[in-house]
Amino acid sequence: MFINVIVNGEKINIDINPTKRLVDFLRDDLNLTGVKEGCSEGECGACTVILDRKAVASCSVLVGQVNGKEIITIEGLEKDGELDALQRAFIEIGAIQCGFCTPGMILSCKALLMNNPFPTEDEIKRAIEGNLCRCTGYTKIVEAVQSAIEWGHGNDE
Repeated sequence: MFINVIVNGEKINIDINPTKRLVDFLRDDLNLTGVKEGCSEGECGACTVILDRKAVASCSVLVGQVNGKEIITIEGLEKDGELDALQRAFIEIGAIQCGFCTPGMILSCKALLMNNPFPTEDEIKRAIEGNLCRCTGYTKIVEAVQSAIEWGHGNDE
């Protein structure tokens, strides 16, 4: 099947098996290794990407389902060599520890901010419910999102 998809702002037209998982397409075909595979069941959030402004588990999506859609991975947040405000906040607030969950966590938060630039603490917590983290305890993650909002994030999308 030929699919047309925009990945991190780049138009891609490719003949590909439509039953291939999105996580495998991104990692193996496009070399976007910021997308991590954890549970392979859509339960851990490590493979989260933004698909048409919504956070989705890429291990649960088939390539045939993304035809005509737009995908953002962690690699797509940086613009002109500058990290996104949310990425900077995660670093500066210390919301990153081992780093395995970080790309999915940031993308879940970014999707929230794309659709709700000024979420409440409870809305932030709900946005990261599907992302498991063994290291941070989640408090620093919520603080990082709140800091990105304070730093003027919310108007950059």
